[in-house]
Amino acid sequence: MSNVEELLQKDSATVMRSIIQRIATGPDMSKDIAREEARAGMSAILRGEIDPVQTAIFLIALRMKRESDDENKGILDGIRDVSKTVVANVDEVLDMSDPYNGYNRSLPAAPFMPAVMAAAGVATVSHGVETMSPKFGITHHRVLKAAGIPVDLDVEEAAARIADEKIGWVYIDQKAYCPRLHDLTAIRTKIVKRQAITTVEVLVRPISGKMKTHYMSGYVHAPYTRVYAMLARHAGFDTCLMVRGVEGGITPSLRQTGKVFYYHDMGEEQAQQFDPAEIGIKQDVRAAPLPDDLPPHPSSDDVGAAFDADVAAKMAAEAGIAVLNGEPGATYDAMVYTGAIALWHLKKHDNLNDAADRIREVINNGSALLHFNAPKS
Repeated sequence: MSNVEELLQKDSATVMRSIIQRIATGPDMSKDIAREEARAGMSAILRGEIDPVQTAIFLIALRMKRESDDENKGILDGIRDVSKTVVANVDEVLDMSDPYNGYNRSLPAAPFMPAVMAAAGVATVSHGVETMSPKFGITHHRVLKAAGIPVDLDVEEAAARIADEKIGWVYIDQKAYCPRLHDLTAIRTKIVKRQAITTVEVLVRPISGKMKTHYMSGYVHAPYTRVYAMLARHAGFDTCLMVRGVEGGITPSLRQTGKVFYYHDMGEEQAQQFDPAEIGIKQDVRAAPLPDDLPPHPSSDDVGAAFDADVAAKMAAEAGIAVLNGEPGATYDAMVYTGAIALWHLKKHDNLNDAADRIREVINNGSALLHFNAPKS
């Protein structure tokens, strides 16, 4: 029996003490732990067996020494162990993963993309939380709720929605697919800084396809592309697409050449550049800007964005619905560009121009609006 196997036979308090002794020993002396140790530590936290102080030390010590691949895999495994996941009654599913802490510099178009993709024939799921540190920004949850879309479905209900051809898309909240992880929201807020959970929670894969499941996410810092590709393979995603997006989301800048990294069939990452001008997008802004006159966040909140995120989410909802009714502008172009890259990656079209034409078609003919409104009925 190895030393790791021997340790994991002991109680959770002993295991966590051993882990902390090794990972929290300063910049030169801290040691990596094995994947199964990271999994055991995360699992014990999620079961409520570790006190908040040690939970915080575990998360921030890993962050300060920089998590190894095995540690990230183990933390993801621990989360997936207690998550509710379902295979939907569709062959393929696109998992669109935006930052759970939302946007605080632009009005996001991404919350509307699953409905747009569904109209283009791609069953799509997005997921997230209502609010999360450190940005406490405009999230999918907030935008969709403001638009009258149900955001409190359980996993089985969500899978049924995505399999319904009249709908074909769904949002599912972390509170539904992994309530134990959602319960850590308060302590994550107190930690303030990003933790390993932030990296891995978007890869839980709450709803999969019968044959294939595709992962689409955004990034800001290039080193994360390797990490996310590695974790996407580990989580079982057949393909992975990472867009250098505005605020780390899935929508690239509308005014400059953008870059994506991707893999197909669990293969190695490849890179591709796109110019929005090549598909007729000419904007002076990177994304739809926030209005200058947003009210400040409520005084009752001791933490949060500088503005009232619920008011901003309502504005984002109104902007998205206007696009689905055919209104041109930055939000329209953001949907076209994001959707075109997704269709290109999924090999639904041979080139970005044809893919963009398809997205414009489903928006302009009202199909995307029908799919978006279908969950309300």
